[in-house]
This record gives sequence, structure tokens and C-alpha cells, in this order.
Amino acid sequence: MASPALGKSSDEAGFLAALGRRVRERRDEAGLTRRRLSELSGLSERYLAQLESGDGNISILLIRRVAEALHCSLEQLLSDQASDPEIASAIEVLRTLEPGQRHQAVAALQQRFGEMSRERARRIALVGLRGAGKSTLGARLAARLKVPFFELDQQIERELGAGLESIFSMYGQDTYREAERRVLDRLTRTHRRCVIATGGSLVLEPRTYELLRERCLTVWLKASPEEHMDRVIEQGDLRPIRGRDHAMAELRTILKQRDRLYALADAAVDTTGIDEAESLKRLVQVIAIASPLAGSSAREAPASQG
Repeated sequence: MASPALGKSSDEAGFLAALGRRVRERRDEAGLTRRRLSELSGLSERYLAQLESGDGNISILLIRRVAEALHCSLEQLLSDQASDPEIASAIEVLRTLEPGQRHQAVAALQQRFGEMSRERARRIALVGLRGAGKSTLGARLAARLKVPFFELDQQIERELGAGLESIFSMYGQDTYREAERRVLDRLTRTHRRCVIATGGSLVLEPRTYELLRERCLTVWLKASPEEHMDRVIEQGDLRPIRGRDHAMAELRTILKQRDRLYALADAAVDTTGIDEAESLKRLVQVIAIASPLAGSSAREAPASQG
């Protein structure tokens, strides 16, 4: 093996040699001669020969021109990782996606193949607007899985020693949001397996929602506006609509505004027009599809549990 070039450490010389090898490999894959690459990049054949041999003074701007001529990313030439066409193809697909879609794509890969998926799949979080059935179905699902069930708002009330209305009136929304994230962080760190029913507005706090999706298998429980309204009235909790005219129109607006955020969940179950038993059945089914690890125990449990 040749000794490092003058003025370069062994590590630097090794990096340049690997870079030269990757350039040569990409050129061979593209079926280009060094002369043709010279024409496409605007760089001299002598420079390219030095580059491919791991010698010479390498400018990042010139390397970028080589990458453009080879129709590859700068990262592909500079990365120490071995080139893999399938990995490169996957990266290019991810680049074309919107941020929300990209998160879903990465989450799907992690969920199916990643190490984190096995840990994440053991915690199930239900998201959705008030009246979707998060508390009722969450408690029944937890009983069926034989895991703890937590309503996040109740845990926040316990944390701050006051009811939600008092928290908002005395401390304000910022205090509530800080406690929401803090409680969620603690629950997901201290419980490897659990079911969590979240507040309907959690999705409006990006960092908290991202934490939830990173640590839990998330399911959006959805329903029609009419069903949401009927269930809230049945519960006797009119906080979302108290003192407001055109409550249904406002509810539709809220749903429309949040649909995109709720849709970032791993799966969804529409509970419109079906009873609790059927809703639970569908919830178990989508969990089984989204995560066989979490869903298997739910499917195996007797339907009468919970």
C-alpha cells in the first residue's frame, strides 16, 4: 500500500482514496470514459485522473460538478457507506415527499423492519377529536391487551393538581402544553406497554405530536361531525361549544383544520354509525395490520375481556 501523500494524514489519504474509488465506480456504471466525464463536468482529464487515484487538492465545488455530471448526489460520492442502488432509490423517493408524507414513509419502514418498531409497537396511542371514543375504546383495548390505560388529560390534572378548566384559567395554555409533553415523556419512558388516550388538541403541538409518533403506534379514531356532537352532548361535557353559536359549523371547521394532522397517525378507525363492540373489533384489526407484534395479543384475547 502506498504511503500517504505529502501533507495528508493516513485518515485523509484513505478518505481521498475511497472518494476516488466511488467516482470511478459511478463513472463505470454510467458507461462514461474519463474524456466524456471531462466534457460533461468541465474539468480536465488530468484532474479527474488525480481524483480517481486519490491524489491532488480536492475542491468541494469541483466535486459537486463531478456529481452533477454523473447524475448522483454529492452525498453519494462523499459518504463512506458502500453504494447500494436500492438505498439510493429509496432516498430519492423520500426526497420527493412532503414532510408529513416523509414521516409516514419512515415510520412505516421503522414499524415493519426497524428495531425501534418492536419497542414502539408495545405502546398504543389514540388520537382524535372529543367524542371519537378514545377513552371508552382505549380502556377496553387496554383490558384486552392486559396493559395499563392512561388518559393523558387526567395525568396532566394529577401532575398540576387542578382540573383542566382551572389549569387554563389560572396558568394558561403554555403551562398545559408543557405539562402535556412532560407527562407524555414520562409515561412513554416508564411504561414499555400501555394504551394512551390523548387530548384532541395534542396534534396542534408539533414537538409533542412528534414525540407521540416516535414512541407509540398511533391510531386516529374518527367520526362524523354529527356523531361527535351527539357523543359530547351525551357525555354532558359542553366545553368545546359552550356559549357559542353555530356549534356544528365550528365543529366542522375544527375537524377540517385537524384532519391533516390526525391523518399522520399510523392507522385510522372510523367509528361513525357503529357500536362499541364493532369499533373495538375494527380497532384490534387495524392494530394487527399496522403492527403484528401489538395486534397478536389483542386478537388472541377473548372478546369478552374489558
